[in-house]
Amino acid sequence: MKESQLSLLELNQLIKDTLDDAFATPVWVKAEISEMTVNRTGHCYLELVDVDPSSKEVLARARATIWSYSFRMLRPYFETTTGQSFTQGIKILVSVKVEYHPVYGMSLNIRDIDPSYTMGDMARKRREIIVQLQEDGVYDMNRELELPLVPQRVAIISSPTAAGLQDFMDQLNNNQRNIQFYTKLFPAVMQGTETAGSIINALELVFQYEDFFDVVCIIRGGGAQLDLASFDNYELAYHVAQFPVPVITGIGHDKDETVIDLVAHTKMKTPTAVAEFLINGAETFEQMLLELEARFVVWFRNDWTRSKIIWSRPR
Repeated sequence: MKESQLSLLELNQLIKDTLDDAFATPVWVKAEISEMTVNRTGHCYLELVDVDPSSKEVLARARATIWSYSFRMLRPYFETTTGQSFTQGIKILVSVKVEYHPVYGMSLNIRDIDPSYTMGDMARKRREIIVQLQEDGVYDMNRELELPLVPQRVAIISSPTAAGLQDFMDQLNNNQRNIQFYTKLFPAVMQGTETAGSIINALELVFQYEDFFDVVCIIRGGGAQLDLASFDNYELAYHVAQFPVPVITGIGHDKDETVIDLVAHTKMKTPTAVAEFLINGAETFEQMLLELEARFVVWFRNDWTRSKIIWSRPR
């Protein structure tokens, strides 16, 4: 019979004591949030991972918690500072207390967060997307398309309940010169993790009628600044950049440009500004026709007068 025998509880208690001694104070850890849930009491439960950037292999994994009293402060602080939702898929730098429970094992109790780390990672990802689009040769493709003189057949990609959609339609349909536009809505999710895939699906539907539509308008408007990260997506930007119809964006933000703004044919700040852009284009063309008409009338009258003088001279 072995002399040194430990019960599982004794072993786990020994592990706990060892970890308590080794990590007596919090440590700063960088990781990616792979899963996240918030229960009804406000506690946040996370799964953190460390992923190899080249192979995407998960190198390490750990459970983490943010108790409700901390989560109520940390979440708004992080989101206000970064303009990014605190959600799965982002990289974070957090101060954690290493804890070990004899039954539930090891977990990390998050005490603090450094938003600047996430902001730097977001900027890096954005730059990588832009560089990849340039290397793929699609970055300028949509901007190089020729915009029709009078774009009146408009495909709209938006959520049916988007705050800016009604403003866009009211502005377009109630213009002072009563210029008529044909519009067709292709519904899409405009916030959250489903945004990129939903807009791509809508673009694929529009593509079936590419010979009919003059422009595609991607509009959102009125949404939270936190949701803009959904538009910094490589696959979405790739589809917008190489789309065979000019794309106009009006995502509803004043300060920041998303990647799809950069690759779209024309970027406007708001859905209302997109409508004004279309109306102004039609009005400019109409004014040009009126000026040509006036010049033709003057030319015709002068030519008619000259003809009368010539024919009225005695022979």
